[in-house]
Amino acid sequence: MAKDMTLFWGFGSPPCWRTMIALEEKNFQGYNQKLLSFDKGEHKSKEVMDINPRGQLPTFKHGDKILNESYAACMYLESQFKSQGTQLIPESAAEQALMYQRMFEILTFQQKLYDVVYYEYYVPEGERLDSALKRNKEALTAELQLWENYLQKMETGSYLAGKKFTMADVVGFPVVAYAFHHGLSEERYPKLTEYYNLVKERPSMKATWPKDWQENPQGTDKLKDL
Repeated sequence: MAKDMTLFWGFGSPPCWRTMIALEEKNFQGYNQKLLSFDKGEHKSKEVMDINPRGQLPTFKHGDKILNESYAACMYLESQFKSQGTQLIPESAAEQALMYQRMFEILTFQQKLYDVVYYEYYVPEGERLDSALKRNKEALTAELQLWENYLQKMETGSYLAGKKFTMADVVGFPVVAYAFHHGLSEERYPKLTEYYNLVKERPSMKATWPKDWQENPQGTDKLKDL
């Protein structure tokens, strides 16, 4: 089955990473991979544009079925192969409700994180303002504290939506990990740190851990003052 699957992906992309985690959790090791370079513009190549007119990664193919959004690919894998590997969507309505809430909330976290980490990339040099970056950092700090509070209210050893690893963690962990890779303080955010240390030990995380992070584990210090 995995031989019918192909993932086009790039380094440094939480959306690509979450799709890879989903594939691992559903036991689809051995799928076809095409690693592309964002710096070289390979995500805008004809091969990608022919199946993904937005020219974005990840792009996922299963036979003749194409999914060009990471959430769509992850949800597809769970719905089509529910009985294989890790069950990522819980059965109970209460657990599902929290899982869906957290997995879509993480998109806000992700955007606020990007607004800080990629500020210099998004904003041309002549238009950058210290005050704008400060506002972005304040917004991200508030978001981080929100997630810290969510985890504070849960039992020790919990995942984002409870005691079970779910789709909320598949889509959310890469964002949390990205924050720590860019210098987020473990001392200021102990519950997020606890969650990060818990999940990074899963086999699916070790199998998909970004190679460039292995070579440069310290990352940057862009979030050190948050």
